[in-house]
Amino acid sequence: MGEGAKTLSETITLAPNPVNKCFGCGGDNAGGMKLTFEQDNVNRRIVGRFVLGERYQGGGGFGHGGIIAVLLDEAMGKVCRFREVRAVTAELTVEYLKPVNVQQEIIVEGRETEQKGRNIFMSGEIRDTAGAVLARGKARFVIIAPK
Repeated sequence: MGEGAKTLSETITLAPNPVNKCFGCGGDNAGGMKLTFEQDNVNRRIVGRFVLGERYQGGGGFGHGGIIAVLLDEAMGKVCRFREVRAVTAELTVEYLKPVNVQQEIIVEGRETEQKGRNIFMSGEIRDTAGAVLARGKARFVIIAPK
């Protein structure tokens, strides 16, 4: 490693920032989700493990579709950290494959698939603990500034 090069641990915990008002990951939003993720520097992915709880249900004890989209958007958005840029969601599509039980643990993962100019393309998944894919997302983020 060259002089002045950064050494990163294999994983970094991304806890809610106490001054960030983001609904998904901010620590300064009383109604927010306050999501914590792990930044996997070896595999260049973001992973979170959550039990949603009744607060975020739609019908029948299953996660609300908008909350599923929030989880995927948060995980994919945090992938921009690997490029050390600030980017915003420009497009987001969600494929709802199976209902997400709000009482059971889920794993949310995001990773980059491609970059073209200022556009970063991402993919994300929500799985149950047995590995079954419950939802998939694809997104395009646009870089607005270096970090």
